[in-house]
Amino acid sequence: MLNDKYERQMKKGVLDMLVLRLLRSEAKYGYQIIQELKEKSRETFLLKDGTLYPILYRLEDDGLVVSRWSSAVGKQVPRKYYEITEEGIKALEKIEDVWQRISDGVGKIMEE
Repeated sequence: MLNDKYERQMKKGVLDMLVLRLLRSEAKYGYQIIQELKEKSRETFLLKDGTLYPILYRLEDDGLVVSRWSSAVGKQVPRKYYEITEEGIKALEKIEDVWQRISDGVGKIMEE
């Protein structure tokens, strides 16, 4: 149980960065983001809707992403797509710099 607590805390700290990173290539809807996080992380990040959507809403409130609804085509239901903004791209670059410094620092300590 103790490991679960630390794992959750560490993952929580990088989710904003990972979501922004996935949106950098193209607009995506929620389930698509969840699936890509799962696949690209080799199941390290298994998010539920209740975890992802508060992140997306916060990023939207901060002006880092915008959302839009798709039109229903045929049997396809409308989906809410999220897209990174210019401000979001700049924030992502800063977050990635911070992440690099932190992971370098952690790596140096763990080598001892």
